[in-house]
Amino acid sequence: MNLNGKKVAVLGCGRSGVAAARLAAARGAARVCIFDSDAHATCSDATVEFVSGAGEKEAREFKADLVVISPGIAADKPWALAFTCAGAPIIGEVELAFRYFGGRIIAITGTNGKTTTTALIEHILLQAGRSAKACGNYGYPFCEVALQKPQPEFAVLEVSSFQLETVQSFRPEVAVWLNFAPDHMDRYTRVSDYYEAKLRIFENMSEGQLAIIRVGEKMPALKPQVVEFSACVGSGLLRYEGTRIKQMDTTVADLKDTALAQAHNAENAMAAILACRAVGLKNDEIVPALASFEPPHHRCEFVAEENGILWLNDSKSTNLHSTEAAIRSQIRPIILLIGGKDKGLDYTPLIPLMKGKVKKCITFGQIGEQLRDTLKQEYDVARVETVSEAVREAANCATSGDVVLFSPGTSSFDQYTSYAQRGNDFCQAVRNILHI
Repeated sequence: MNLNGKKVAVLGCGRSGVAAARLAAARGAARVCIFDSDAHATCSDATVEFVSGAGEKEAREFKADLVVISPGIAADKPWALAFTCAGAPIIGEVELAFRYFGGRIIAITGTNGKTTTTALIEHILLQAGRSAKACGNYGYPFCEVALQKPQPEFAVLEVSSFQLETVQSFRPEVAVWLNFAPDHMDRYTRVSDYYEAKLRIFENMSEGQLAIIRVGEKMPALKPQVVEFSACVGSGLLRYEGTRIKQMDTTVADLKDTALAQAHNAENAMAAILACRAVGLKNDEIVPALASFEPPHHRCEFVAEENGILWLNDSKSTNLHSTEAAIRSQIRPIILLIGGKDKGLDYTPLIPLMKGKVKKCITFGQIGEQLRDTLKQEYDVARVETVSEAVREAANCATSGDVVLFSPGTSSFDQYTSYAQRGNDFCQAVRNILHI
Protein backbone atom coordinates (compact mmCIF):
# COMPACT_ATOMS: atom_id res chain seq x y z
CA MET A 1 0.00 0.00 0.00
CA ASN A 2 1.59 3.26 -1.15
CA LEU A 3 0.81 6.14 1.19
CA ASN A 4 3.45 8.51 -0.18
CA GLY A 5 1.94 11.96 -0.57
CA LYS A 6 -1.48 10.82 0.70
CA LYS A 7 -3.74 12.49 3.26
CA VAL A 8 -5.00 10.02 5.84
CA ALA A 9 -7.92 10.69 8.18
CA VAL A 10 -8.02 8.46 11.25
CA LEU A 11 -11.41 8.38 12.99
CA GLY A 12 -11.30 7.88 16.74
CA CYS A 13 -8.54 8.87 19.15
CA GLY A 14 -8.33 5.66 21.16
CA ARG A 15 -5.25 3.47 21.29
CA SER A 16 -5.93 1.79 17.94
CA GLY A 17 -6.52 5.16 16.27
CA VAL A 18 -3.25 6.56 17.55
CA ALA A 19 -1.39 3.42 16.44
CA ALA A 20 -2.95 3.66 12.97
CA ALA A 21 -1.90 7.30 12.69
CA ARG A 22 1.67 6.46 13.67
CA LEU A 23 1.86 3.64 11.16
CA ALA A 24 0.47 5.76 8.33
CA ALA A 25 2.96 8.52 9.09
CA ALA A 26 5.85 6.05 9.30
CA ARG A 27 4.92 4.64 5.89
CA GLY A 28 5.13 7.98 4.13
CA ALA A 29 1.74 9.63 4.34
CA ALA A 30 2.05 13.35 3.64
CA ARG A 31 -0.46 14.31 6.32
CA VAL A 32 -2.18 12.25 8.99
CA CYS A 33 -4.86 13.66 11.24
CA ILE A 34 -6.94 11.99 13.94
CA PHE A 35 -10.54 13.19 14.17
CA ASP A 36 -12.97 12.59 17.03
CA SER A 37 -16.56 13.84 17.18
CA ASP A 38 -16.37 14.24 20.96
CA ALA A 39 -15.48 17.82 21.83
CA HIS A 40 -13.93 16.64 25.11
CA ALA A 41 -11.75 13.93 23.54
CA THR A 42 -7.99 14.07 24.00
CA CYS A 43 -5.16 12.41 22.10
CA SER A 44 -2.44 10.50 23.94
CA ASP A 45 0.22 11.40 21.36
CA ALA A 46 0.99 15.11 21.14
CA THR A 47 3.04 14.59 17.95
CA VAL A 48 -0.04 13.56 15.93
CA GLU A 49 -2.33 16.17 14.41
CA PHE A 50 -5.68 15.91 16.21
CA VAL A 51 -9.11 17.53 15.91
CA SER A 52 -11.71 17.04 18.63
CA GLY A 53 -15.37 17.95 18.22
CA ALA A 54 -15.07 17.33 14.47
CA GLY A 55 -18.26 17.45 12.45
CA GLU A 56 -19.20 16.74 8.86
CA LYS A 57 -17.89 20.16 7.80
CA GLU A 58 -14.37 19.34 9.03
CA ALA A 59 -14.67 15.91 7.46
CA ARG A 60 -15.41 17.25 3.99
CA GLU A 61 -12.81 20.01 4.20
CA PHE A 62 -9.99 17.56 4.96
CA LYS A 63 -10.41 15.81 1.56
CA ALA A 64 -8.83 12.55 2.68
CA ASP A 65 -7.22 10.06 0.30
CA LEU A 66 -7.70 7.27 2.87
CA VAL A 67 -9.96 6.92 5.91
CA VAL A 68 -8.96 4.57 8.74
CA ILE A 69 -11.87 4.02 11.11
CA SER A 70 -11.77 2.77 14.69
CA PRO A 71 -13.96 -0.28 15.44
CA GLY A 72 -16.25 1.59 17.81
CA ILE A 73 -17.45 3.84 14.96
CA ALA A 74 -19.93 2.48 12.42
CA ALA A 75 -18.63 3.07 8.89
CA ASP A 76 -22.11 3.71 7.44
CA LYS A 77 -22.89 6.73 9.64
CA PRO A 78 -23.08 10.18 7.98
CA TRP A 79 -20.13 11.52 9.97
CA ALA A 80 -17.82 8.73 8.79
CA LEU A 81 -19.12 8.89 5.22
CA ALA A 82 -18.45 12.64 5.09
CA PHE A 83 -14.72 11.88 5.13
CA THR A 84 -15.09 9.98 1.84
CA CYS A 85 -16.32 13.01 -0.12
CA ALA A 86 -13.14 13.04 -2.25
CA GLY A 87 -13.54 9.34 -3.06
CA ALA A 88 -11.42 7.99 -0.19
CA PRO A 89 -11.93 4.33 0.76
CA ILE A 90 -12.66 3.40 4.39
CA ILE A 91 -10.61 0.66 6.02
CA GLY A 92 -10.08 -0.33 9.63
CA GLU A 93 -6.95 -0.41 11.77
CA VAL A 94 -6.67 -4.19 11.29
CA GLU A 95 -6.70 -3.86 7.51
CA LEU A 96 -4.08 -1.09 7.58
CA ALA A 97 -1.78 -3.14 9.80
CA PHE A 98 -2.23 -6.26 7.67
CA ARG A 99 -0.85 -4.43 4.64
CA TYR A 100 2.41 -3.70 6.48
CA PHE A 101 2.85 -6.81 8.61
CA GLY A 102 5.31 -9.35 7.25
CA GLY A 103 4.81 -12.14 9.79
CA ARG A 104 2.31 -14.97 10.14
CA ILE A 105 -1.21 -14.31 11.40
CA ILE A 106 -3.43 -16.48 13.57
CA ALA A 107 -6.82 -14.76 13.86
CA ILE A 108 -9.48 -15.60 16.42
CA THR A 109 -13.15 -14.61 16.42
CA GLY A 110 -16.31 -15.75 18.16
CA THR A 111 -18.97 -14.33 20.41
CA ASN A 112 -17.18 -15.63 23.50
CA GLY A 113 -13.75 -16.97 24.43
CA LYS A 114 -11.72 -14.87 22.00
CA THR A 115 -9.49 -13.22 24.56
CA THR A 116 -8.67 -16.38 26.51
CA THR A 117 -7.88 -18.26 23.29
CA THR A 118 -5.77 -15.40 21.95
CA ALA A 119 -3.80 -15.16 25.19
CA LEU A 120 -3.35 -18.94 25.32
CA ILE A 121 -2.03 -19.20 21.75
CA GLU A 122 0.43 -16.39 22.44
CA HIS A 123 1.50 -18.13 25.66
CA ILE A 124 2.08 -21.47 23.92
CA LEU A 125 4.11 -19.86 21.12
CA LEU A 126 6.26 -17.91 23.58
CA GLN A 127 6.84 -20.98 25.75
CA ALA A 128 7.93 -22.84 22.61
CA GLY A 129 10.52 -20.16 21.87
CA ARG A 130 8.66 -18.36 19.06
CA SER A 131 8.23 -14.60 18.92
CA ALA A 132 4.56 -13.66 19.13
CA LYS A 133 2.31 -10.74 20.10
CA ALA A 134 -1.33 -10.88 21.14
CA CYS A 135 -3.01 -7.96 19.42
CA GLY A 136 -6.17 -6.57 17.85
CA ASN A 137 -9.16 -6.51 20.17
CA TYR A 138 -6.86 -7.75 22.97
CA GLY A 139 -3.31 -6.80 23.79
CA TYR A 140 -1.61 -4.36 21.43
CA PRO A 141 -3.28 -2.60 18.52
CA PHE A 142 -2.24 -4.51 15.40
CA CYS A 143 -0.70 -1.32 13.96
CA GLU A 144 1.67 -1.14 16.96
CA VAL A 145 2.85 -4.66 16.16
CA ALA A 146 3.32 -3.77 12.49
CA LEU A 147 5.54 -0.85 13.59
CA GLN A 148 7.85 -3.00 15.69
CA LYS A 149 11.41 -3.59 14.52
CA PRO A 150 11.86 -6.44 14.16
CA GLN A 151 8.29 -7.58 13.77
CA PRO A 152 7.36 -10.75 15.67
CA GLU A 153 7.06 -14.00 13.75
CA PHE A 154 3.41 -14.31 14.79
CA ALA A 155 0.58 -11.86 15.29
CA VAL A 156 -2.07 -13.61 17.39
CA LEU A 157 -4.99 -11.44 16.49
CA GLU A 158 -8.32 -11.24 18.28
CA VAL A 159 -10.82 -9.79 15.81
CA SER A 160 -14.32 -8.59 16.63
CA SER A 161 -17.20 -8.20 14.21
CA PHE A 162 -16.63 -4.42 14.34
CA GLN A 163 -13.05 -4.86 13.14
CA LEU A 164 -14.02 -7.36 10.46
CA GLU A 165 -16.62 -5.00 8.95
CA THR A 166 -13.86 -2.96 7.31
CA VAL A 167 -11.42 -5.60 6.06
CA GLN A 168 -10.65 -5.78 2.34
CA SER A 169 -7.55 -7.90 1.71
CA PHE A 170 -7.02 -9.19 5.26
CA ARG A 171 -6.15 -12.89 5.21
CA PRO A 172 -4.90 -14.90 8.18
CA GLU A 173 -2.93 -18.10 7.80
CA VAL A 174 -5.10 -19.75 10.47
CA ALA A 175 -8.59 -18.55 11.43
CA VAL A 176 -10.36 -19.74 14.59
CA TRP A 177 -14.16 -19.54 14.87
CA LEU A 178 -15.05 -20.36 18.47
CA ASN A 179 -18.81 -19.89 18.56
CA PHE A 180 -21.64 -17.64 17.48
CA ALA A 181 -24.64 -16.28 19.38
CA PRO A 182 -26.70 -13.08 19.05
CA ASP A 183 -24.93 -10.01 20.43
CA HIS A 184 -24.41 -6.31 19.76
CA MET A 185 -28.03 -5.77 18.79
CA ASP A 186 -27.47 -2.15 19.76
CA ARG A 187 -25.15 -1.94 16.71
CA TYR A 188 -26.70 -4.38 14.24
CA THR A 189 -30.24 -4.27 12.88
CA ARG A 190 -30.38 -8.05 12.38
CA VAL A 191 -28.55 -11.01 13.85
CA SER A 192 -27.63 -11.99 10.29
CA ASP A 193 -25.69 -8.73 9.89
CA TYR A 194 -23.59 -9.60 12.93
CA TYR A 195 -23.05 -13.14 11.59
CA GLU A 196 -22.03 -11.91 8.13
CA ALA A 197 -19.54 -9.47 9.65
CA LYS A 198 -17.85 -12.27 11.60
CA LEU A 199 -17.75 -14.54 8.55
CA ARG A 200 -15.46 -12.04 6.83
CA ILE A 201 -12.56 -13.58 8.74
CA PHE A 202 -12.59 -16.33 6.07
CA GLU A 203 -13.30 -14.06 3.08
CA ASN A 204 -9.84 -14.02 1.50
CA MET A 205 -8.48 -17.34 2.72
CA SER A 206 -7.37 -20.05 0.29
CA GLU A 207 -7.46 -23.84 0.19
CA GLY A 208 -3.97 -24.09 1.64
CA GLN A 209 -4.98 -22.31 4.84
CA LEU A 210 -6.86 -23.58 7.88
CA ALA A 211 -10.19 -22.78 9.56
CA ILE A 212 -10.65 -24.15 13.09
CA ILE A 213 -14.33 -24.37 14.03
CA ARG A 214 -16.36 -25.70 16.93
CA VAL A 215 -18.61 -28.66 16.10
CA GLY A 216 -22.22 -27.59 15.59
CA GLU A 217 -21.55 -24.10 14.25
CA LYS A 218 -23.62 -23.27 11.17
CA MET A 219 -21.09 -22.51 8.47
CA PRO A 220 -21.37 -21.91 4.74
CA ALA A 221 -18.96 -23.69 2.41
CA LEU A 222 -15.47 -22.35 3.12
CA LYS A 223 -12.37 -22.24 0.92
CA PRO A 224 -9.83 -23.10 3.63
CA GLN A 225 -9.45 -26.59 5.03
CA VAL A 226 -11.67 -27.09 8.11
CA VAL A 227 -10.87 -28.94 11.35
CA GLU A 228 -13.31 -29.14 14.26
CA PHE A 229 -13.27 -29.51 18.03
CA SER A 230 -15.99 -30.11 20.61
CA ALA A 231 -16.52 -30.14 24.37
CA CYS A 232 -20.14 -31.26 24.17
CA VAL A 233 -20.45 -33.49 21.09
CA GLY A 234 -18.59 -36.76 20.50
CA SER A 235 -17.08 -35.67 17.20
CA GLY A 236 -14.39 -33.37 15.88
CA LEU A 237 -10.66 -33.93 15.57
CA LEU A 238 -10.32 -33.01 19.26
CA ARG A 239 -12.99 -33.59 21.90
CA TYR A 240 -13.25 -33.14 25.66
CA GLU A 241 -14.11 -36.04 27.95
CA GLY A 242 -13.97 -35.67 31.72
CA THR A 243 -10.86 -33.55 32.15
CA ARG A 244 -9.06 -34.86 29.08
CA ILE A 245 -8.68 -33.59 25.54
CA LYS A 246 -8.72 -36.57 23.22
CA GLN A 247 -7.98 -37.28 19.59
CA MET A 248 -9.79 -40.52 18.81
CA ASP A 249 -8.82 -42.75 21.77
CA THR A 250 -5.56 -40.97 22.54
CA THR A 251 -5.29 -38.42 25.34
CA VAL A 252 -3.64 -35.27 24.03
CA ALA A 253 -3.74 -33.36 27.33
CA ASP A 254 -5.27 -33.66 30.79
CA LEU A 255 -6.58 -30.30 32.03
CA LYS A 256 -7.34 -31.52 35.56
CA ASP A 257 -4.66 -29.47 37.31
CA THR A 258 -4.79 -26.46 35.00
CA ALA A 259 -6.83 -23.24 34.97
CA LEU A 260 -8.56 -24.50 31.80
CA ALA A 261 -10.51 -27.45 33.23
CA GLN A 262 -14.03 -26.01 32.90
CA ALA A 263 -15.79 -26.96 29.67
CA HIS A 264 -15.81 -23.48 28.10
CA ASN A 265 -12.07 -23.10 28.68
CA ALA A 266 -11.46 -26.64 27.39
CA GLU A 267 -12.93 -25.49 24.07
CA ASN A 268 -10.53 -22.57 24.06
CA ALA A 269 -7.66 -24.96 24.80
CA MET A 270 -8.62 -27.30 21.95
CA ALA A 271 -8.80 -24.40 19.51
CA ALA A 272 -5.39 -23.18 20.68
CA ILE A 273 -3.84 -26.64 20.33
CA LEU A 274 -5.12 -26.98 16.78
CA ALA A 275 -3.93 -23.47 15.85
CA CYS A 276 -0.45 -24.08 17.22
CA ARG A 277 -0.23 -27.43 15.47
CA ALA A 278 -1.22 -25.71 12.23
CA VAL A 279 1.82 -23.42 12.38
CA GLY A 280 4.24 -26.26 13.05
CA LEU A 281 4.35 -26.85 16.80
CA LYS A 282 4.40 -30.39 18.16
CA ASN A 283 2.29 -31.69 21.04
CA ASP A 284 5.33 -31.88 23.32
CA GLU A 285 5.84 -28.14 22.77
CA ILE A 286 2.15 -27.30 23.27
CA VAL A 287 0.93 -29.41 26.18
CA PRO A 288 3.43 -28.29 28.88
CA ALA A 289 2.41 -24.66 28.31
CA LEU A 290 -1.22 -25.42 29.24
CA ALA A 291 -0.28 -26.05 32.88
CA SER A 292 1.40 -22.65 33.32
CA PHE A 293 -1.32 -20.59 31.64
CA GLU A 294 -3.50 -18.23 33.67
CA PRO A 295 -6.62 -16.96 31.84
CA PRO A 296 -7.13 -13.19 31.69
CA HIS A 297 -9.09 -11.70 34.57
CA HIS A 298 -12.90 -11.49 34.78
CA ARG A 299 -13.56 -14.81 33.03
CA CYS A 300 -15.02 -17.23 35.63
CA GLU A 301 -12.18 -15.98 37.82
CA PHE A 302 -11.80 -17.32 41.35
CA VAL A 303 -12.39 -14.57 43.91
CA ALA A 304 -12.78 -16.39 47.22
CA GLU A 305 -14.09 -19.50 48.93
CA GLU A 306 -15.32 -19.00 52.48
CA ASN A 307 -17.64 -21.16 54.57
CA GLY A 308 -17.99 -23.59 51.67
CA ILE A 309 -19.25 -20.88 49.28
CA LEU A 310 -17.32 -20.26 46.04
CA TRP A 311 -17.36 -16.75 44.54
CA LEU A 312 -16.61 -16.42 40.80
CA ASN A 313 -16.13 -13.23 38.79
CA ASP A 314 -17.33 -13.60 35.19
CA SER A 315 -17.72 -9.88 34.46
CA LYS A 316 -16.44 -10.42 30.90
CA SER A 317 -19.83 -12.07 30.28
CA THR A 318 -21.31 -9.28 28.18
CA ASN A 319 -23.88 -11.38 26.31
CA LEU A 320 -26.34 -14.20 26.87
CA HIS A 321 -24.16 -16.88 25.29
CA SER A 322 -21.28 -16.29 27.70
CA THR A 323 -23.63 -16.53 30.69
CA GLU A 324 -25.02 -19.79 29.28
CA ALA A 325 -21.47 -21.16 29.02
CA ALA A 326 -20.68 -20.12 32.58
CA ILE A 327 -23.84 -21.79 33.92
CA ARG A 328 -23.10 -25.01 32.03
CA SER A 329 -19.58 -25.14 33.41
CA GLN A 330 -20.71 -25.22 37.07
CA ILE A 331 -21.51 -28.37 39.05
CA ARG A 332 -22.53 -26.64 42.31
CA PRO A 333 -25.93 -25.00 42.97
CA ILE A 334 -25.71 -21.47 41.57
CA ILE A 335 -26.64 -18.08 42.98
CA LEU A 336 -26.65 -16.13 39.70
CA LEU A 337 -25.92 -12.39 39.66
CA ILE A 338 -27.05 -11.02 36.30
CA GLY A 339 -27.73 -7.57 34.86
CA GLY A 340 -26.31 -4.39 33.37
CA LYS A 341 -27.02 -2.39 30.21
CA ASP A 342 -30.11 -3.05 28.15
CA LYS A 343 -28.73 -4.18 24.75
CA GLY A 344 -32.07 -5.39 23.39
CA LEU A 345 -31.31 -9.08 23.98
CA ASP A 346 -33.89 -11.79 24.70
CA TYR A 347 -33.09 -13.68 27.92
CA THR A 348 -35.89 -16.26 27.77
CA PRO A 349 -33.48 -18.95 26.43
CA LEU A 350 -31.84 -18.92 29.87
CA ILE A 351 -34.95 -20.30 31.55
CA PRO A 352 -34.67 -23.99 30.58
CA LEU A 353 -30.88 -23.97 30.95
CA MET A 354 -31.11 -22.76 34.55
CA LYS A 355 -33.41 -25.58 35.61
CA GLY A 356 -31.77 -27.76 38.24
CA LYS A 357 -28.65 -25.56 38.29
CA VAL A 358 -29.67 -22.08 39.49
CA LYS A 359 -31.30 -21.88 42.92
CA LYS A 360 -31.67 -18.08 42.99
CA CYS A 361 -31.20 -15.12 40.63
CA ILE A 362 -30.24 -11.62 41.69
CA THR A 363 -30.76 -9.02 38.97
CA PHE A 364 -29.24 -5.53 38.91
CA GLY A 365 -28.61 -2.54 36.68
CA GLN A 366 -30.58 -0.99 33.84
CA ILE A 367 -31.97 -4.32 32.67
CA GLY A 368 -32.57 -5.64 36.20
CA GLU A 369 -36.32 -5.10 36.26
CA GLN A 370 -36.81 -6.68 32.83
CA LEU A 371 -34.74 -9.69 33.85
CA ARG A 372 -36.70 -10.08 37.07
CA ASP A 373 -39.98 -10.09 35.14
CA THR A 374 -38.58 -12.59 32.62
CA LEU A 375 -37.24 -15.04 35.18
CA LYS A 376 -39.60 -14.75 38.16
CA GLN A 377 -42.24 -17.09 36.74
CA GLU A 378 -39.81 -20.00 37.08
CA TYR A 379 -37.19 -18.93 39.61
CA ASP A 380 -36.66 -17.18 42.91
CA VAL A 381 -35.52 -13.70 41.84
CA ALA A 382 -34.39 -10.67 43.83
CA ARG A 383 -34.03 -7.25 42.19
CA VAL A 384 -31.39 -4.76 43.40
CA GLU A 385 -29.82 -1.67 41.86
CA THR A 386 -26.06 -2.12 42.19
CA VAL A 387 -23.39 -4.80 42.14
CA SER A 388 -22.57 -4.17 45.79
CA GLU A 389 -26.21 -4.72 46.73
CA ALA A 390 -26.23 -7.92 44.67
CA VAL A 391 -23.21 -9.21 46.59
CA ARG A 392 -24.91 -8.47 49.93
CA GLU A 393 -28.07 -10.26 48.80
CA ALA A 394 -26.03 -13.26 47.62
CA ALA A 395 -24.19 -13.44 50.93
CA ASN A 396 -27.50 -13.53 52.76
CA CYS A 397 -28.94 -16.44 50.79
CA ALA A 398 -25.92 -18.59 49.81
CA THR A 399 -25.17 -21.72 51.84
CA SER A 400 -22.24 -24.12 52.01
CA GLY A 401 -21.76 -25.91 48.68
CA ASP A 402 -23.13 -23.05 46.57
CA VAL A 403 -21.31 -21.02 43.95
CA VAL A 404 -22.06 -17.32 43.65
CA LEU A 405 -21.64 -16.72 39.93
CA PHE A 406 -21.31 -13.09 38.84
CA SER A 407 -22.08 -13.49 35.12
CA PRO A 408 -23.93 -10.33 34.03
CA GLY A 409 -24.93 -11.44 30.52
CA THR A 410 -24.75 -7.93 29.09
CA SER A 411 -22.40 -4.96 28.90
CA SER A 412 -21.41 -2.74 31.80
CA PHE A 413 -22.03 0.68 30.31
CA ASP A 414 -25.13 1.51 32.35
CA GLN A 415 -23.05 1.93 35.53
CA TYR A 416 -19.38 1.36 34.57
CA THR A 417 -16.83 2.35 31.95
CA SER A 418 -15.82 -1.27 31.26
CA TYR A 419 -16.42 -4.88 32.23
CA ALA A 420 -13.06 -4.76 34.04
CA GLN A 421 -14.19 -1.91 36.28
CA ARG A 422 -17.41 -3.80 36.97
CA GLY A 423 -15.50 -6.99 37.77
CA ASN A 424 -13.12 -5.17 40.09
CA ASP A 425 -16.11 -3.64 41.88
CA PHE A 426 -17.61 -7.11 42.35
CA CYS A 427 -14.33 -8.54 43.68
CA GLN A 428 -13.92 -5.67 46.13
CA ALA A 429 -17.52 -6.03 47.33
CA VAL A 430 -16.91 -9.73 47.96
CA ARG A 431 -13.72 -9.02 49.89
CA ASN A 432 -15.50 -6.37 51.94
CA ILE A 433 -18.39 -8.59 52.91
CA LEU A 434 -16.12 -11.55 53.71
CA HIS A 435 -13.60 -9.30 55.52
CA ILE A 436 -10.67 -10.68 53.53
